[in-house]
Amino acid sequence: MFENLTAAEPDKILALIGMYKADPRAEKLDLGVGIYKDKAGNTPIMRSVQKAQTQLVQTQTTKAYLGLDGDRAFNHKIAKIALGDDYDTDRIRTLQTPGGSGALRIIAELLTQTQDNATIWVSDPTWANHIPVMKASGLIIKTYPYFDAKTGLVRFDAMMETLKTIPSGDIILLHGCCHNPTGANLTLDQWKQVGEVLVERNIKPFVDIAYQGFGDGLHEDAAGLRHLASVVPEMVVALSCSKNFAVYCDRVGAAIIMGKNAEQADIAMGVLKGCARKSYSMPPNHGAAAVRMILEDEALKADWLEELESMRLRMLSLRTGLADALRQQSNSDRFDFIATHRGMFSRLGLSPDEVEWLRTEHGIYIVGDSRINVAGLPDDGLDDLATKIVAAINQ
Repeated sequence: MFENLTAAEPDKILALIGMYKADPRAEKLDLGVGIYKDKAGNTPIMRSVQKAQTQLVQTQTTKAYLGLDGDRAFNHKIAKIALGDDYDTDRIRTLQTPGGSGALRIIAELLTQTQDNATIWVSDPTWANHIPVMKASGLIIKTYPYFDAKTGLVRFDAMMETLKTIPSGDIILLHGCCHNPTGANLTLDQWKQVGEVLVERNIKPFVDIAYQGFGDGLHEDAAGLRHLASVVPEMVVALSCSKNFAVYCDRVGAAIIMGKNAEQADIAMGVLKGCARKSYSMPPNHGAAAVRMILEDEALKADWLEELESMRLRMLSLRTGLADALRQQSNSDRFDFIATHRGMFSRLGLSPDEVEWLRTEHGIYIVGDSRINVAGLPDDGLDDLATKIVAAINQ
C-alpha cells in the first residue's frame, strides 16, 4: 500500500522542537515554538479558563453533537470580540471550527468554489502553514511584498504598488494583527489605504486574526479588520482563540463570512458547512464552551481581560528589554525595531549560519529565518542573550 510513497519533508519548527528536547544542556533556550510562556517557561491555563472548565464539567448534561454550526452562542460572542459589539448581523455569519487552522482550511475550500483558477495573494513572508493550507485547498498562490529584513519595517510602498496590479476578483490574505513571523504590522492609516485599493480593484480580503490582544490591546488589534468590514462589500475571516485564551490543545476557532447581503451570506455559509462536513464534520465542544462561558459571565470576562493584558504588557517589556540590551551590546540601533514590533514574534535578521551557531554553541533555538518567540525570552537573561547574539554576528 505504501511502497510508492516518498518521505515527507519534516516540518522545520517541529524538528527544532525535537532537537531542543534532545539537547541535554541545562542552559538551553527555546525561542522557536510559537506558544505563550510565562516567566517560568510554562504555558499556564488562564484563571478564567480554569473556572469556566470547572463549571462546564459540573453542569454539562450531554455529549451529543453540536451540529455543523458548533456552539452558536460562542459564534456570536467571538464575532463581537473580532468585529465589535455592533457588527452587521444581517450580512455576517460565523461557524465554529477546530482552531484557526480549521477555519483557514474550510474558508480556502469555499473560495476555490467561487471562481475558476481562484488566486490568493499572501505576504512575503507569511506564516509557514499558510501556503500549504491554501495549496491543499486548490488555490493558486501568489505573493506581495511585505517585510524589509534589513530595516525590520513593512515595505508598504512596494506592497501598495503590487496591490494596484492584482486582478479584479483575486483574494488577498492579510494578517489582522501581530504579523507572523515578523511582528511588523500595518498602521490604521495603512489599513485604510489598503481598504481603498481593495474596493477600487474588487480584491477580496481574507483576514487571519490569530493574536488579537497580544499587540496594542484587544480592540486596538482589531481596528484594521473592523475598518475593512466597514468599507468592503464582502470578506472572510479566520479567527483563533489559541493564543488570547491559551486554549491551544482544545482547538478553538471560527470562520466568519461577510456577504454583500443576507441572501449571499446564507448561501456562502451553506457551502462552508458543506466544506466542514467533508473535512472534520462536527467541531469539538469543550474549549469553545469554556470561551463562551467566559464571554457570557462579566466576572470571568473581566478576569480574562486582566490576565490577557498582563501577558501583552509582559511581551512589550521583553521587547523593550531585548532591544535595549542589543543596542548596548552592538553599539548600534540595528535591533531597535524589536521594540516597535507587536505580538509574539520578530525576525532578528540573522543569517542561517548565525542561527545555527547560536544553537550549536549556546543551545539557543531559533527558527532558521531568525524568527524568535518573544514570550520565550528570559526575563532575567536578556543581557546575556544579547551578548551571544552579537557574538554570532561577529564570529
